[in-house]
Amino acid sequence: MKTIGQTCGVFIHTLALVLFLAVVPEIVFSQGADLEMPENARAILYGNGWECIHGYRKADEACVAINVPEHAYPTNRSYGRGWECERGYREVGEACAAIELPAHAYLDSSGDNWKCNRGYRVVDDSCIAINVPPNGFLKKASQYGPGWECDRSYREAGDTCVGIKVPANGYLTNRPLGRGWACERGHRETGDSCVAVKVPAHAYLDSSGYRWKCERGYRAADKGNTCNAVNIPENAHLDYSGDGWDCNQPYRKQQNKCVLL
Repeated sequence: MKTIGQTCGVFIHTLALVLFLAVVPEIVFSQGADLEMPENARAILYGNGWECIHGYRKADEACVAINVPEHAYPTNRSYGRGWECERGYREVGEACAAIELPAHAYLDSSGDNWKCNRGYRVVDDSCIAINVPPNGFLKKASQYGPGWECDRSYREAGDTCVGIKVPANGYLTNRPLGRGWACERGHRETGDSCVAVKVPAHAYLDSSGYRWKCERGYRAADKGNTCNAVNIPENAHLDYSGDGWDCNQPYRKQQNKCVLL
């Protein structure tokens, strides 16, 4: 039988062996890492390998110092130059140059470019005032095109806004192109006027509002000014279009009649 002293000795010996086996790999790894890692580097927290410390970046198998120019800040990224320019500056070679704002301009959201204030537009490297004519107003996006639009009931004519003359039975369209007006339903544009559409008997205005169609059971005459009833022969019926006919079954169309074949 083992004594208590013998048992304690075995336990202590086993514990020492476990601790030794746990420490040895770390010692070996530390020695290996010291041999493989370049100066100004450190072992990465998870996995194998190394990374450069703050203020340095990887170049081949070394860590080189990041030269941060004036008006710049380090990005702490392993790629690129390792720095970016502050807001209001842009990268020019290895330096950060101040962005020169012209009069009536402001830095955009990126911080490395500028835009003109409302009421101004870019011309070369300047912001030039937009000349809005009488009866006009600034557009929401005024950087492109003339930068302005005409008020309602006016239309653009060169650099001015001229009044739109709406004829009787017409209305304003608010469209920048064309005359600026259109004829009301039931009227047709003729020159500078709106002329009433003459709808013949047994007809109606179509969806366009300035043309007419014959009612079902009628068809337009050759001259197109009247609607004549469709002449349906015996043993026939109006077809799906409403301005022609088909024979009833089992009759067949032969010339202008329906006959049994």
